[in-house]
Amino acid sequence: MKNSTALGLAMAPLAQAAETARTFWPGGARLVVSLSMQFETGAQPERGANGPWGQLDPKYPDLATAKWYEYGYKEGVPRLLDMYDRRGVKITSHMVGLAVEKHPQLAKEIVQRGHEASAHGETWAPIYMLSREQEKATIEQGMKSVERVTGVRPLGFNAPGMRATPNTLEILRELGFLYYTDDLSRDEPFLVPVKGKPFVIVPYTFQLNDYQNYENRWRTCADFAGELKAEFDALYAESERKRRMISIAAHDRVARPSRVKVLEDFIVYAQRRPGVVFMKKEEIARFALASPQTIREGGLA
Repeated sequence: MKNSTALGLAMAPLAQAAETARTFWPGGARLVVSLSMQFETGAQPERGANGPWGQLDPKYPDLATAKWYEYGYKEGVPRLLDMYDRRGVKITSHMVGLAVEKHPQLAKEIVQRGHEASAHGETWAPIYMLSREQEKATIEQGMKSVERVTGVRPLGFNAPGMRATPNTLEILRELGFLYYTDDLSRDEPFLVPVKGKPFVIVPYTFQLNDYQNYENRWRTCADFAGELKAEFDALYAESERKRRMISIAAHDRVARPSRVKVLEDFIVYAQRRPGVVFMKKEEIARFALASPQTIREGGLA
């Protein structure tokens, strides 16, 4: 009996170490769901904006597309916010500076309801062709707009159209950002070296972007619901042995009632599985930066 007791005591640290190694998320959670809400309405160009009908020659006013964008602040964001409240989840809102300036009360409400305000550029204009100085200026202006209106300094950045430049990460470091979303190379957060220090990547999942599915591929609600469930089930199975997260994006102007119901049904489905938690991207980034288990690329120790 003494030998058995001694063996048990000797094995205890090993068991604890094994358990620690399997603790991939805070509190021993198994899988993280990260929800994004794109707040872009009003930041599109007055002429030549892209929409479900394609782009009209800029010399003509595109009234249909303008009204489609208006849906985002009149119906889409309020509907999404009410649904998130019903399900008790908090999300990250990628906010375009001009959209926030045009709809300040709605931007404030997003933060007041407990959601994260993240930066999404100054306007919806692409940045990939800008000089380093121009890029830094427009990122900083968008960041300051969000901070001025909401009272919260954004710590995350999602580039317009997901197309950044080779300078973006260094610029984000200089401006005090914590994380970046547009590196799609993993299904978990990871660290990359930026100016000799670790910088957090919280990946986006392009395939689970509602705009891409509904407006670009013309998929039905049933199609998107099936894709969400299939991706979740596969990642949930993988999460038994490695850190996994699923990232889903909702756009303000895409949030029709039927489509929001698809997202709500998915949230309910995910909440019923043991070990599933919903986290804002800032929370994910802070945890990843502090966790010794986070993957480190580029020679980071």
